[in-house]
Amino acid sequence: ELDASDRHPEPVLTRARAFTVGMLRQKAAEDPEQTVEEVILEDAALGGLYEKERYDYEQRYDRMFTGFGFRLEDREKKIGEFSGGEQTKIALIRLLLAQPDVLLLDEPTNHLDLASVEWLEQCVREYPHAVIFVSHDRYFIDQTADVVWEAAGGRMVRYPGGYTAYREQKAASYDRRLRAYKRQQDEIQREKELIEKFRTKPRKAAFAHSRRSRLGRMEVLEKPVADDAVIRTAPLVPARLGNKCVLDCERLRIGYDAPIREVSFRLRRGQKVGMMGPNGTGKSTFLKTVAGLIPALGGRCTLGENIDAAYFDQMSAAITSDQNVLSWFGSRYPSMKEGEIRDVLAGYLFYGKDLGKRVSDLSGGERARLVLASLLQSAPNFLLLDEPTNAMDIPAKETIESVLRSYTGSMLVVSHDRYFLDRVTEQLLIFEPASSKALYYPFGYQHYAERKKQQREYGSAAALRTAEEQRLIEGLRAVPEPEHHRLREIPTEEAAADWEFGLNRRDREAAEQEFQEALAQRDSEAYWAEESQQTAIELRIEQARSAWTALCTDWYDLWLDKHPEFPLQ
Repeated sequence: ELDASDRHPEPVLTRARAFTVGMLRQKAAEDPEQTVEEVILEDAALGGLYEKERYDYEQRYDRMFTGFGFRLEDREKKIGEFSGGEQTKIALIRLLLAQPDVLLLDEPTNHLDLASVEWLEQCVREYPHAVIFVSHDRYFIDQTADVVWEAAGGRMVRYPGGYTAYREQKAASYDRRLRAYKRQQDEIQREKELIEKFRTKPRKAAFAHSRRSRLGRMEVLEKPVADDAVIRTAPLVPARLGNKCVLDCERLRIGYDAPIREVSFRLRRGQKVGMMGPNGTGKSTFLKTVAGLIPALGGRCTLGENIDAAYFDQMSAAITSDQNVLSWFGSRYPSMKEGEIRDVLAGYLFYGKDLGKRVSDLSGGERARLVLASLLQSAPNFLLLDEPTNAMDIPAKETIESVLRSYTGSMLVVSHDRYFLDRVTEQLLIFEPASSKALYYPFGYQHYAERKKQQREYGSAAALRTAEEQRLIEGLRAVPEPEHHRLREIPTEEAAADWEFGLNRRDREAAEQEFQEALAQRDSEAYWAEESQQTAIELRIEQARSAWTALCTDWYDLWLDKHPEFPLQ
């Protein structure tokens, strides 16, 4: 029921006459002995056995049931035979088939695997009526929402678009309101100075009085509250540059008692690679093997020269200490002054009274932030991160994302957060349960998701290759120029296609040269001369990298346009 208030003593909620609301239940059915078929069809108003309405309903039912990862024969199983997550899926299917006028979903992606979440995104996008949902899955919001309503400070504020658009609009709104607040404060200060200057002078008393009256009538703006997240823009540069080849794995067999996967993979300096795959496919095992925490069961795993690796997982964040946050961090960096420590920790959302908290009393997300702050302060050039943003709220996630985006070293990171992967990583290493090898994707998550969508809709294959193939391709970069003619992957049967590819190659080579020249500036004396010069050079590197990546993406899109029957593997 609605609560009354002084402003709204009689709150009103109006509804259309024919108005149905459906909300996701935590249980698919009260009776665990019911079958899935009985539960889902009990709300269905179906016609006769051979009527088109029934046929259409059952077609949608079958598509949705298999889309959420079930087999058709599972419809005859009893509800009690399914896990809690599977029962939530069944409840969701029942609700989507009922198609109420307003569909209410509270954290609908909880307990769903990635394939089911992607299917749910498609269902929500195609839903013919209104959908209102609460979610902390930022990628899900981006893919499905037309409007975001933020509940903050006792108010609801509307932002058109998805999550990314909401963040951009909120930041722009804060900047506008802050500028207006500062202008008004300056004006108030000038008025007060005039009043103070002329209030004791008889000839100017009326003037001072009118100014005081004007100041009293002024509607004073509230100072806008800054966003909780801290967005880092300055580059985070490792202490040592390290070798160009950071990691080289050749037929590396990982596991504990028996091998569970074989990985051949090469990581170059500056690469940020995200690792994806269901639980149990060996992602964490691979990271631990690279970090030297568990032995390899075969093959070779080599770190390059002058590589300083730092490893983080959920056990790293399970720290306990009677020290407070400030003392704990200071004990690890005794040469730092207290003011410097406070500045560093503020960049990870530790302010004021937070610094006096006992480490053992911190939440899981706070401990993770503290450990990450400590790791990154040591300026390693290779980060191995296993679910770094688990247990963090959205402001904390965005803070860590900005830190990792500004980091200029190399990185391997495992995450199930698609928004995090899209914002932080530039390539993907995919551990699929159906394959014993790792698959490499040369672009970011958004590009990968679009390719997967094309694959589902049009049957075109995504640009997945095994990591071993990618490792060989990386090796071909050192092949002398004449040899490239014998290694060409692009046919030139049509003159028009040859011309388009030629234009792209020219621009791509120019972009690559610009990127290499920008990288070379890191080794110059000017780079270390002053901080402003470092910032300018890092900005040039990032812009050059983006331009080169965009042209590589254009090349791949051109390839698919010209060879839809033969996508590059």
